[in-house]
Amino acid sequence: MSTLARARCRAKAHPLAMDAVLAASVLLCMVAGSFVEPRHQDSVSWALRTPDALSLVLMALGAAALVFRRRAPMTVLALTGAVSVVESVTGDPRAPVAMSAVVALYTVASTTDRPTTWRVGLLTMTVLTGAAMSAGSLPWYAQENLAIFAWTGIGATAGDAVRSRRAFVQAIRERAERAERTREEEARRRVAEERLRIARDLHDVVAHHIALVNVQAGVAAHVMDKRPDQAKEALAHVREASRSALNELRATVGLLRQSGDPEAPTEPAPGLDRLDELTGTFRSAGLHIEVARADQEGTTLPAAVDLAAYRIIQEALTNVQKHAGPRAKAEVSVVRVGPNIEITVLDDGSGENEDRHSGGGHGLLGMRERVSALRGTLTTGPRYGGGFRVHAILPVRNRTPTGEDPA
Repeated sequence: MSTLARARCRAKAHPLAMDAVLAASVLLCMVAGSFVEPRHQDSVSWALRTPDALSLVLMALGAAALVFRRRAPMTVLALTGAVSVVESVTGDPRAPVAMSAVVALYTVASTTDRPTTWRVGLLTMTVLTGAAMSAGSLPWYAQENLAIFAWTGIGATAGDAVRSRRAFVQAIRERAERAERTREEEARRRVAEERLRIARDLHDVVAHHIALVNVQAGVAAHVMDKRPDQAKEALAHVREASRSALNELRATVGLLRQSGDPEAPTEPAPGLDRLDELTGTFRSAGLHIEVARADQEGTTLPAAVDLAAYRIIQEALTNVQKHAGPRAKAEVSVVRVGPNIEITVLDDGSGENEDRHSGGGHGLLGMRERVSALRGTLTTGPRYGGGFRVHAILPVRNRTPTGEDPA
């Protein structure tokens, strides 16, 4: 830390002591100036003189008041202005008592606003200059009188400049701190969003494949003794479902790798182009599914919409497998309606689907979060006569308030 920086730190830590030092310095300058008398004849010359007792008292009062200039700047200015006016009227020749008023005016200008500086500065300048011009043996246009006018103007202007610079530096500092807080909040928001997205993907993957593994394992255990061929087929489905779960988990967890980690899997995210494969895994688990598509298969959906549609169907069919009963049937429809794509999954479960509203899982919550992220709508609930319905409307071109396409 430089010497100037250390001095500034000490001044901020002990303001009263620094003001006392300033007051002593001003008093010394005023006393030294009171011993010099300018003479105006053919040329300007200087002579020594002895100041009278009243001038010394007024200089001491003006300097003492400067010790409290930060605590009560207006009061100090009024006091120093008063002693300066008294010196202008009684002093002959005058002592430079007005120096204390100039310092007090500088303090007022540096601690208040600009309108106050203008009003107080003009008032102080008028009073001190008017008193100096109207009293004393010097003519009104004397250099000493004009000097009072100039020095009061300089004090007010310098104080206003210091206040403006201090406000400018403070504004820059606050702007930098606000920008830093905004960056930190944005980083935390992005981290939270990414955690939610990964949590949804993990839930969808695990819930879907574990449900299939559970069903197929139950089938294998039931027919192991009587129909070993069917048991082997069920175990093959278990192996295939577990392999698919591991692959999707590896792809999801691979997003958490750092730049220096081994290369992450490059398998693309699933979409509606894998709908037949998805429904096939459920059919192999014994669920009867009918699929109807009118979504213009030749068109390509944005990646976010395609993944959300796939995950919604996956989660809805997983809920059917888990809650709708062993003889339930499911219907899946994918329809392109104008700028939207509508996903509908129906089942005719036999009354066991009340568990879907129990709040114990996160399937419906995950679906709702996916749809909300795309500015779509999701409707879920029981069907009249039994069963459950999941209906999602996903905008194909979803515009955010900034005009960007999140897909």
